[in-house]
Amino acid sequence: MKKQFFCAAAAALAMISAAPAQAQPQTQDDPYQWLENIEGEKALDWVRAQNARSQEALEADPRFAPMYEEALSVLTSKARLALGSIHNGYVYNFWQDDEHVRGVWRRASVESYRAGAPEWETLVDVDALAEEEDRNWVWGGVDCLSPDYTHCMVELSDGGSDAAFWREFDSSDKAFVEGGFYIPEGKSSVAWLGPDTLLVGADTGEGSLTTSGYPRTVRRLARDAALDEAPVLYEGEETDVAVAAAVEQDNGGAHVFVVRSPSFFESEYYYARSEDDALGDLEKLPLPMNADFEGVLGGRAIFLLREEWTYDGETYESGAVIAYGLAGAEAQTVMTPAANQSVEDVEIGKSGLVISYLEDVSGKAARFTPRKKGGWKRKEIGLPDNGVIEIISAGGGTDDAMLSFESLTRPEALYYAPARGKLKKIAETPAFYDATGVVVEQRFATSADGTKVPYFIMGLDSVLKQGNAPTVQYGYGGFLIPILPVYYEDPARPQHGALAGLMWVKRGGVLVLSNIRGGGEYGPKWHQAALKENRQRAFDDFIAISEDLIETGVTSPEKLGAIGRSNGGLLMGAMLTQRPDLYAAIDCGVPLFDMKRYNKLLAGASWMGEYGDPDIPEEWAYISKYSPYQNLKAGEPYPKVLFYTSTKDDRVHPGHARKAAAKMDGLGYDFFYYENIEGGHGGTANQDQLAYRTALEYAYFARMLMPRSE
Repeated sequence: MKKQFFCAAAAALAMISAAPAQAQPQTQDDPYQWLENIEGEKALDWVRAQNARSQEALEADPRFAPMYEEALSVLTSKARLALGSIHNGYVYNFWQDDEHVRGVWRRASVESYRAGAPEWETLVDVDALAEEEDRNWVWGGVDCLSPDYTHCMVELSDGGSDAAFWREFDSSDKAFVEGGFYIPEGKSSVAWLGPDTLLVGADTGEGSLTTSGYPRTVRRLARDAALDEAPVLYEGEETDVAVAAAVEQDNGGAHVFVVRSPSFFESEYYYARSEDDALGDLEKLPLPMNADFEGVLGGRAIFLLREEWTYDGETYESGAVIAYGLAGAEAQTVMTPAANQSVEDVEIGKSGLVISYLEDVSGKAARFTPRKKGGWKRKEIGLPDNGVIEIISAGGGTDDAMLSFESLTRPEALYYAPARGKLKKIAETPAFYDATGVVVEQRFATSADGTKVPYFIMGLDSVLKQGNAPTVQYGYGGFLIPILPVYYEDPARPQHGALAGLMWVKRGGVLVLSNIRGGGEYGPKWHQAALKENRQRAFDDFIAISEDLIETGVTSPEKLGAIGRSNGGLLMGAMLTQRPDLYAAIDCGVPLFDMKRYNKLLAGASWMGEYGDPDIPEEWAYISKYSPYQNLKAGEPYPKVLFYTSTKDDRVHPGHARKAAAKMDGLGYDFFYYENIEGGHGGTANQDQLAYRTALEYAYFARMLMPRSE
């Protein structure tokens, strides 16, 4: 059970309304603060004008149209793997293609799925629902009561924002429940306690949210009861980041946890066992503040430690997976990763764990089963080497698991790993591009402080041998998130193999993935090395890779571009203001940019554990050295930047990108700007919009790094 406050995926708790940000008082030294008024007519007029200018220019490039068709062919392909999780004899999957633009939530029997011929039945058709209800519905996710998986809460947002509605759905009837549970639009979290009871974190009026804008209370909501009158199970502090509940079903009993997060990376865990829906007193568990709760197995709570923990005379290392006995209060080590390893995911089956981990940024996976006499038995799962492994499903009332393997040049393959028996490949995505002649290498650059930093380089062998190639370098470097060499995992990030190979590498470009500090490639220590006052290390790592690419002849400053989004957009801002001499193009997506005010805009206050508090002079002293907005100045060799964001992004405020572009304009620099009016933090609301934006990005790089005369 991971914290997903910030990037990539749906962030159930990372939510706050836009209104408070629009109410912030004008500062005397920021003439562009009016652009923080998200839906203000003046601001939107500015957005429309910038969109029209930039879209016209980029669409005019003759490479844009074919790039758009290429992106669309991948993103809407019916040949993509339909990945899903096992629950009570079914595999559940959410699917989008050219016929299902908004998507369908569906299921197939495990037997048909395992045989490679899934017989799908649709549960929710989001396109049909949007048309029927005349709403711009975007799928958010689903939470169902185990083990039956009949009672479900479906999350839908209007336009793709984090703020969403929760509605009860019956998977047996394949219909929304008339008069069932309903949580109005907001940044809410839900967990099933029983078929007639939810534990809910939601905005119920004054005092119910933290200063970061997340739910401050967990309420016990009975069927047919009013949300604002539901009894409070737990109330956190107003200064906390968030409070949420989790309910784990284990051997016929429910284990209830309340998670209080005083800061982004710190959590306190409170526990109560549910007996016939009756909860006893919540007991605070003696876990360290920096630990991730993964679930319950046989009365043991499974945690992934993000810091060293000394308990009952034993010391457990940072990065280790431990099992804590909820009845006997004893702790056991399940797995302690080596120095070059990092635990990525822990999934809980019927009687054991499946753990995926990295070893020098290469994927591995293993099963762990508790021994009767103590300790844990480990058995590696024999998946291919030199790629990315993801646990697709483990549990759902079985010890069978499904895992995927992929690399930048190798399409995603799905493997069925039965509790007993041989590993079997059951499906594989066909190649989305011809990888003949494409090579991938892992290299290491030396950062400013002497640290060896890995990176992946992908290009045609002939192009790499010739040298001085148009090159796009991707980076993120934050929030423990590793950058992995995947073929097609997160289509919102166009640097991955399928899209980059088809749209960039086959045109003679080179792709580079940077595994800089701040990420999770080598576990918590790799992340912590770039926190707060040490943020510059992440920037230095990215610069070191850029310099290594130039020194080894892969590219030159005239042909090197950089790309990053969200926290990676902050990285791009730092590259722009610190080393503009290294880059001929910078793609800066849904960025953090004004670090003086980031904690006052939308979900920004929750990230002070990552960056620091700009309102504390000692912390602003180091933030101010890299905050891109404050460090923009005239007379610098800035490349022509592409900024993009989304009006509906209620996680990272679109004002960051707007103000960055406006200030550059005021300083006399040209730029490209694109703001989708919907789409949330992903920047798009459907596959067509994503294909369009991806084509804009690669057309931009082609324009800047591959002049048409070549």
